[in-house]
Amino acid sequence: MSLRRLARMVLFAAVVLAIALATVVAVKLLGGKTGGPVQVVSAPAEVVARGKYLAEAADCAACHSAPGGAPFAGGLAMQSGFGTIYATNITPDPDNGIGRWSADDFWQALQDGTRRDGQPLYPAMPYTSYRGMTRADADAIYAYLMQLRPMKVANRRTQLDFPYDIRLGMMGWNLLFLTDSLPATSTGRSPAWQRGRYLVNVLGHCGECHTPRGKLGQMELSRALTGFTLGRVGAPDITPAGLAGRGWTGAGLASYLGRGIALQGSAFAEMHQVVMLSTRNLTPDDLAGVTTYLLGDSPPSPAPLPPIDAAAATVAAGSAGRTSYVALCAGCHGLDGGGLPNTVVALSANSTLRLADARNLIVTMLNGIGPENFPQGASLQAMPGFADKLSDEQAAELANYLRVVWGGQKPDVTAAAIGRLR
Repeated sequence: MSLRRLARMVLFAAVVLAIALATVVAVKLLGGKTGGPVQVVSAPAEVVARGKYLAEAADCAACHSAPGGAPFAGGLAMQSGFGTIYATNITPDPDNGIGRWSADDFWQALQDGTRRDGQPLYPAMPYTSYRGMTRADADAIYAYLMQLRPMKVANRRTQLDFPYDIRLGMMGWNLLFLTDSLPATSTGRSPAWQRGRYLVNVLGHCGECHTPRGKLGQMELSRALTGFTLGRVGAPDITPAGLAGRGWTGAGLASYLGRGIALQGSAFAEMHQVVMLSTRNLTPDDLAGVTTYLLGDSPPSPAPLPPIDAAAATVAAGSAGRTSYVALCAGCHGLDGGGLPNTVVALSANSTLRLADARNLIVTMLNGIGPENFPQGASLQAMPGFADKLSDEQAAELANYLRVVWGGQKPDVTAAAIGRLR
């Protein structure tokens, strides 16, 4: 071994040791504030009511409630590219929840991503968006949460891969990626646009799902709201161009976010929960603000369905995909794809079919969608999944038929693409 190589190895070992020692010291320094008095919060009824409304707008219950568990008691497993993070208990239980947190502690978590004990939070808690929240709104949410019934539900430890399981690494991550405000994705100056920007970028934290992420899990803000896929279902592009390109209008968005169903389709998967727990509770003015911001003060005209390639249409009409559609789908959606109002979504104007990426269509075909109840009397019947009825080749043929006839897309779904999503 050369002397130079040996020196490099010694230097590397010294750096590793220094980092390890610094980590141990920092953990001890940051490890305080685990005890303390139980907080008793007395707030005016109107502040608590406003906090409830803001907590709904911020969609807190969706992440902090496990399936079948108590609301806000945590336990929901959230998959990331680095392992599994479990949502925490945010009821006022003093031992498992935030019962010993002060309003300042709560504000610190929202602003800086720091727990009461000084340890950094992982950005699965969207402090990267909540950082733009006003102190008055944070205090109102805190007042509401502290009136909830304390739930003695223990928090689960994160299960992240090394070195992402070292929380102190988040300090460097925050230095690199935590910003004071998120960029606007549309153009406007009206009060409705300003309010909508706050609701979408901050409270609703829409960018946490709809913005592409880099290799270290950071939001790529230069492409804000242009769509991202983490799990099997993708969050589509919701910029003005992306929405208009799939036929969305302000009225359609208002219906979709307020009722869960519109001419362009219905909310399913994670968005169904967002609608039911959050956006349907928005006031008419706030809902109008959201749609105004998403499309801009001067919204682009909704794009018509792309012209169907005559050759592709001819092929589709005689394809195995049409045979599968008639046998499996037409009984509910109709031969013309018109569906049934408030019962079966139409395919003729469906936004999902107009996505260039067929992922969401494929997952829906394979898994189906359970029965869904929406406000104002809309109750969609269950759509069965066809994973056990269609081979990869047959599913690809069906997807291509749907995309060509009602999506104006190319018939480019392959059997391999189906297989990857089973």
